[in-house]
Amino acid sequence: MLKKVIVIGGGIIGLCSAYYLLKEGYSVTVIEKEDLTKGASNINAGFIAPSHIISLASPGMINKGLKMMWNKSSPFYIKPRWDTEFLDWAWKFKKSSTTTKVSKSVPILKDLLSKSQVLFEELIREVDFPIHYEKKGLLSVYSTNKTAKEEIEKARKIKAEGLEVDLLNREEILELQPSLSDKVTGAVHYIDNSHATPNTFMRSLYEWLKGEGVKFNLEEEVCDFEKQGEKLIGVKTEKDFYTADEFILCAGSWTAALARKLDLKIVLQGGKGYSIDAFNENKISIPTILCEAKVAVTPMDGFTRFAGTMEFSGQNEIIRAERVKAIVKAATTYYKDVEISEAEIKAARSGLRPVSPDGLPYIGRPGKYHNLIISTGHAMIGWSLGPVTGKLVSDIIASKRTEVNMEPFSPERRF
Repeated sequence: MLKKVIVIGGGIIGLCSAYYLLKEGYSVTVIEKEDLTKGASNINAGFIAPSHIISLASPGMINKGLKMMWNKSSPFYIKPRWDTEFLDWAWKFKKSSTTTKVSKSVPILKDLLSKSQVLFEELIREVDFPIHYEKKGLLSVYSTNKTAKEEIEKARKIKAEGLEVDLLNREEILELQPSLSDKVTGAVHYIDNSHATPNTFMRSLYEWLKGEGVKFNLEEEVCDFEKQGEKLIGVKTEKDFYTADEFILCAGSWTAALARKLDLKIVLQGGKGYSIDAFNENKISIPTILCEAKVAVTPMDGFTRFAGTMEFSGQNEIIRAERVKAIVKAATTYYKDVEISEAEIKAARSGLRPVSPDGLPYIGRPGKYHNLIISTGHAMIGWSLGPVTGKLVSDIIASKRTEVNMEPFSPERRF
């Protein structure tokens, strides 16, 4: 009899977990409270980025957030509020934001991100549906001396980890990407990076998994769990009750609230990002980060995506007009002849990234339950880490030796 696995959450982590579990021969059911078209997994910048090895929890980030907290259009915005869970997370984030701790996480993230890119490419070769995937690298462009100094130092650290990195002057940048404006004075080119179109990938992978026998219960929210000692028996939704042998809790930033129903504490906050899809023809051909504005620009399958900002304002998907305007302003300032229509601006979307205090994901079993895996907290690199996370989850359930040391990702680690 096939071992039954329930995956709670239909984002990139949930679908990749289902993919690798299916390959292992398990019977898989995915339960998702939405319809798979929403959330951070669909609206992100699509970067598959081995270069993103510097944790979000870097020195000075909280102080930057506090300075910007009254500016709703700033790249890193914290909404002033009294929220004990957020304050607990913020304190642990600050404790994690040290040079020593960030340096320690660099090789861990590099290993994970590099393995995930390889798995992305393997997945593309193995499935029988077309996927938009390109390997053009990633440009980080800047316009001020202060940012230039920061980005060049970051590039030095990344290059020291064995990744291919080029520093470009203004002439070299314009030769590579002529559509950039006179505002740009320099750039770092991360050669190893690639990108995909998230929403089409998610839809295609969902259809493929469904065709291969994975069951999907969509628009069905998990309300509670039935447990017996150190074992989960089943999950209760607003519609039904489902039993399984193994359970994976990968519901993004909603994971913490569901974990509380199991008397588990997962320190997590939703970091909101925004994106705008522009369908007017332009000459942007290389994925780019506009450093001062913290905006990501990606040429996707039939459109260009402008995405960015990090907003901590609670568990909501409210679209703040001033933050959308900041993305538009960055796009039209850093590029020549970029057009974003009013309709496209009004269609801007938001999604919550699950952010752990130390910038590392949670992947593993909590000690309290022997048939549960927590998988969340990937922050801004969830898209990049989808395949490797799904593979690690599958390996744990199959009692296989994992390719990486899992201790840094423990759901019960101390901060």
